[in-house]
Amino acid sequence: MTQNQPPKPKLTSAEQRQRREDRLVCIRLRMAIGRYLDDREITTSAAIGEALGMPAKEAQALMTRHRWHEGDVPALQAIAARLGLPV
Repeated sequence: MTQNQPPKPKLTSAEQRQRREDRLVCIRLRMAIGRYLDDREITTSAAIGEALGMPAKEAQALMTRHRWHEGDVPALQAIAARLGLPV
C-alpha cells in the first residue's frame, strides 16, 4: 500500500541557476582531478581514496556520480586545493 506524498516544492529560477552553475563547477573540478590522477597513473579505488584523503568508496562515489548532491562543490574544491590544482 503506497501513501501519497506531497509534491516536491519547485525551485525558484535563482535556485535553478545556482544548481546549474554548481553542476558545471563540479564537472570542471572532476575533470581536473581526474586528469591529475590519470597523469600520476592513480587508477585503483584504494589509491584514489588515498590521493583524495577519504575512504575509497566515498572518493569513487564523489568522482563518478552524475546527480547533483549538496556539498559536492566544497568537497571537490577542497580536494583540488589539497592536490594543488586551481580552484
